[in-house]
Amino acid sequence: MRVIPSLAITDAAGLAGRPELRNKNTHVLKLGKHAMGRNKRIDRGAVLDAAEAIVVARGAAALTIGAVAAASGITKGGVQSCFGTKEAMLAAMLGRWMQEERALFEAAAGTAATTGERVAAHVATTRRYADGKHRRAANLIAVLLQSGSHLDEVRRWYGERAVPVAADDPSSRLARLAFFATEGAFFLRYFNLLPMSAAEWDSILADAQDLAVS
Repeated sequence: MRVIPSLAITDAAGLAGRPELRNKNTHVLKLGKHAMGRNKRIDRGAVLDAAEAIVVARGAAALTIGAVAAASGITKGGVQSCFGTKEAMLAAMLGRWMQEERALFEAAAGTAATTGERVAAHVATTRRYADGKHRRAANLIAVLLQSGSHLDEVRRWYGERAVPVAADDPSSRLARLAFFATEGAFFLRYFNLLPMSAAEWDSILADAQDLAVS
């Protein structure tokens, strides 16, 4: 769990209505005259790291603004100044994961043209993804399923993989089966529904990858 040192913002009540500056990576809080001209900077990425660590270690129910503030070494006001609400924080977590995974997939897919080649790239990406990142993704999905929010983004992510549910030729059917097998194995393993060793996991996905381009 990453902790942001020396960022305790003790004037949370005085933050209301104050100007805020925001860029992609850092949020700056202007605290007024009593701050002696110094701005307090909060690394939004590190706050998201703390939020994800909470979800992985303690489950979806433990994700609160207060828990993230404590893990990050800042106040609740500091977390809210970055994300506003828990829902906005979830959206940021989901967006970051999707961007990261999409980049890995596109690198693996390259110029893949057929459904089977794209599914094989999807399976390869899933195989290479670190175990901890898979657990992070599974817990994030659990949060989204409980809240019902942002599921449209997840549906679009699946849609981008262009796997035809109504496959009408043998090669597409095999690719479809490989895709569903990969996603099924993911949910079985990372939702703790079926114990699976690392070797078993890799063997299943190796078979799925071969099946996709059969």
